Amino acid sequence: MSGSSVEVVLVKAGRTKIRYPAVRVADDGVRVTVTAPWARDTARDFGFVRFEPGDVFTEHYWRDRWYAVKEVRTADGALKGWYCDVTRPAVVSASGTEVTVEDLDLDLWVSADGSVVLRLDEDEFAESGLAGRDPEAGAAAVAALDALERVALSGGLAGLVA
Repeated sequence: MSGSSVEVVLVKAGRTKIRYPAVRVADDGVRVTVTAPWARDTARDFGFVRFEPGDVFTEHYWRDRWYAVKEVRTADGALKGWYCDVTRPAVVSASGTEVTVEDLDLDLWVSADGSVVLRLDEDEFAESGLAGRDPEAGAAAVAALDALERVALSGGLAGLVA
């Protein structure tokens, strides 16, 4: 199945936020890895990183973890860093052609050299009310962000996705 086309579906608050084509790199039954170009026609500047047309994302989704890790490279292969999304565990369709994850608002950015580790969108997570509506999911989301941050600060993020 390596090299086959898949569609990545990112759901937020019960609605599809974005859907984009990708190519499966690997699937060991627990983690599925895909590559995809930046899914928009225009650049997006976050202040700490700029994603732009031509950037390539190698995205790692786990069926048993509450996060996804996306390695971001320029068109010429230079590593920009890792964008980590806190999500519910990924669901891969029976046909294997669709990977769906539910975004839980929390994110982590890690620069290529590991010198910048930023926790993102904690205000959006609080505003979402997830912790009150679904305390187990809320606790799992916070624990996932904490775990990703610990791995990033110890310099082990590249090893996590190797």
